Amino acid sequence: MDRFISKLTVIVNIKFKKEKGSPIMSVWHGHSHKKKSSGGRKRAYRSKRKFEKGSFPTEPTLGELKVKTQRARGGNTKRKALSSRYAIVTDQKSGKTEKTEIMRVARNPANIDYDRRGVVTKGTVIETSLGLARVTSRPGQDGMINAVLVPEEEKG
Repeated sequence: MDRFISKLTVIVNIKFKKEKGSPIMSVWHGHSHKKKSSGGRKRAYRSKRKFEKGSFPTEPTLGELKVKTQRARGGNTKRKALSSRYAIVTDQKSGKTEKTEIMRVARNPANIDYDRRGVVTKGTVIETSLGLARVTSRPGQDGMINAVLVPEEEKG
């Protein structure tokens, strides 16, 4: 039985290409994948490092509040908003800040596709009960939506 398990382990390791010292990272911010200035190919002189690890972008939408907590470098945590219904909107003229409900995504200059899907990123113009507001936080990294009211002359 032990012999069967050891053979099975070898087959599994070969099938999933588990190499020693080479962590599997799909999003990776290393530099060895780039070409040399001459146009030639760079040869790998070391394996990937954990500090070069990245993650897929979070695309927060409108809906019931869902936040994912992820471990970051140095043992810190990142709160990633997956969806949210409320925004903290500041009126810069009066200096008042209120938590208001988001009606809809008016426009997203970051990406036309985000505009269509209603994804909220930094710079997105949202319609709230107080009026149009521009998102100033990064909801995919901060876990919340902060915004400032858009002045009347900018709305046109």
